[in-house]
Amino acid sequence: MMGSEKGMPNERPVHQVIVKSFYLDKTPVTVGQFRKFVEATGFKTDAEKFGDSGVFDYNNQSWSLIPGACWMLPLGKEKPQAEDNYPVTQVSWNDAIAFTQWAGKRLPTEAEWEFAARCGSKINSRFSWGDQIRINGKFLANVWQGNDITAPQGEDGFINTSPVGFYGQTACGLTDMGGNVWNWCSDVYAPYPGNQESFQMNPQLRVIRGGSFLYDQNGENSYSVSGRGFNTFETSLFNTGFRCAKDGE
Repeated sequence: MMGSEKGMPNERPVHQVIVKSFYLDKTPVTVGQFRKFVEATGFKTDAEKFGDSGVFDYNNQSWSLIPGACWMLPLGKEKPQAEDNYPVTQVSWNDAIAFTQWAGKRLPTEAEWEFAARCGSKINSRFSWGDQIRINGKFLANVWQGNDITAPQGEDGFINTSPVGFYGQTACGLTDMGGNVWNWCSDVYAPYPGNQESFQMNPQLRVIRGGSFLYDQNGENSYSVSGRGFNTFETSLFNTGFRCAKDGE
């Protein structure tokens, strides 16, 4: 049963979806893995073609297109390079598709992503790891700390992304299924069947799941197993990555 009656309006209504068996990568694709792809193919990401990419400026409290920002330099060319064990970011949906094809895999569907976050429907918790963001002061995911965009960050140990798997695994052995980076899914974004929200369909919009380290207007709902968002397929941001899936046997 996909969706939630307790989350944001776009998570409704709860509806039945049939999911065939599939594999899902344990972690999001890392910088190191993406580097191997680039070295093998000479691939240039959308951000590299555009010459800039989206970074949020904590001082100015606004998004900017930073010249030179790309998967190697997610914060721009004046900032340090991304480390190999961190999730790759500044990759568009187009870039993610190219990587999955090279790897002999694919992006998960939105239904597959939620099914995996729910541990094959074996858990009923709000998040893939439980019902709380932190327990006894310990954060269970790389999330935004505070109720608005002005809140200082770093209480969980990271201002931006964290190494994949840093916060441990879910009951199904997956990591980063909430927080750290948004995950691209294969689907064109659309309201669920029976949802009465007014929405103008746009074939350029693709589903993103899981939330990230950055503030989101939906708050903790972004990290939930049923939380959903979207972005255009050519968009690259410093808080969005992806993981791969593959058909089951």
